[in-house]
Amino acid sequence: MKDITFGQYFPAKSFVHSLNASVKILLTIAFIVAVFLVNQYYFLGFALCFLFILITTAFAKIPFTKLLSSVRAVVFIVVFSAVLQVFFNKTGKVVFSWRFIKITDAGVYTAIYITVRILLIVIGASLLTYTTSPVEIADGLEFLLYPLKVIRFPVHEFALIMSIALRFIPTLMNETGRIIKAQKARGADFESGNIFKRAKALIPVLIPLLISAFRRADELADAMDARCYAGSKKRTKYKKATFSFRDAIGFITLGGLIAGVVLLNGFFGVIV
Repeated sequence: MKDITFGQYFPAKSFVHSLNASVKILLTIAFIVAVFLVNQYYFLGFALCFLFILITTAFAKIPFTKLLSSVRAVVFIVVFSAVLQVFFNKTGKVVFSWRFIKITDAGVYTAIYITVRILLIVIGASLLTYTTSPVEIADGLEFLLYPLKVIRFPVHEFALIMSIALRFIPTLMNETGRIIKAQKARGADFESGNIFKRAKALIPVLIPLLISAFRRADELADAMDARCYAGSKKRTKYKKATFSFRDAIGFITLGGLIAGVVLLNGFFGVIV
């Protein structure tokens, strides 16, 4: 549970933290687009994306080891995807063969490609949550979705739901850790046995966790009702987000990243 870092905010005074939340959301989307634009056969685009991650991490004043901790939560997905490509991709030249197992160079290459893509996307998304508080993310989403009010879409309510969900992720993780420790103190075993026995051992954890989550949600609803909260009415903000030259620099930098990836794809495509 400690490996799940999504929704956790790392407070600091940095260039990245001071960017507008709406801009950071757009920049994160643009970064993911840049990662997907990288041609499968030219990995220099990934190197450019990774360089952008390193520079952004330095400007955000976040320890890179802390950023890498977000990768541990998706290790299983990465390994599973890579194994599928290695053992089931039959295109290309066979580099290893044993009985019914055949591994091709295209399968290995595609496995590396998918692994790097997933890791870059996860790290990029983690940068957003590490440098932007849940409240700021909700405000940024509300600003970006504001045009949907024309079709009577509940923009404010949707942003509030996203904010509460992000805020409750670390809370529920801490609650899960406390429940597991309490169950271990009573003799529960979560580490021995096969995967099915371990999953069955988690049932005594899930039930109190669900009860705790519903109790917290009920208490939050009562607190909002006691403060006469009405999301459908026009509301003012305590802190109004503004656009500055830092946001313009962010857009220019991401534009350069996307342009660099496209140019690298075209340049090496012509040569090869």
